[in-house]
Amino acid sequence: MPGYRRFKAAIFALLAVNAAAFVLFGRPTEAVDSIAWFTLLVLFELETAQPQRLRGKRVAVLVHAGRLVAGVAVAIAAAGFFYEREWLDAINAALWIAVVVVLEIEVRFLDTVGRHRRVFAAVLGALYSGIAALALAWAWRGEWFDAYDAALWLVAFVAIEINVLQIARGPEPA
Repeated sequence: MPGYRRFKAAIFALLAVNAAAFVLFGRPTEAVDSIAWFTLLVLFELETAQPQRLRGKRVAVLVHAGRLVAGVAVAIAAAGFFYEREWLDAINAALWIAVVVVLEIEVRFLDTVGRHRRVFAAVLGALYSGIAALALAWAWRGEWFDAYDAALWLVAFVAIEINVLQIARGPEPA
């Protein structure tokens, strides 16, 4: 699927530009949040799209350490949004954390998820719908960059979800 790979590369490039914009023009909490989430996304993409690259113990340790550091940064940024009373950002952070928890469960417990696929799909649908509603709220408030950023993240996680579904199905026959 070369077209799909190019599509994902374009999404990742746009998210990198967004992260740079938050670093340059956003609040410190937004900068930490954006960089941490981008790091988690890249690492999750490696883990779900290129699992063969993570076979070495050293690489796996580095990936897990990177995820731990990025996860702590996400939690700090989420707490910062609550402290700053940036409620849309705080709710957005909470919803995304919940999405990642569900995706982690999907990747690590394939048999359980397979038996309860509809439940997991419904939970993710509700979480993604909540995030889409936040994107609309930002647009309604005239906060176009935040609305665009939220929509772009939704597209990125749909791409990750496609990877997760491919893992659940197993390798394609040759």
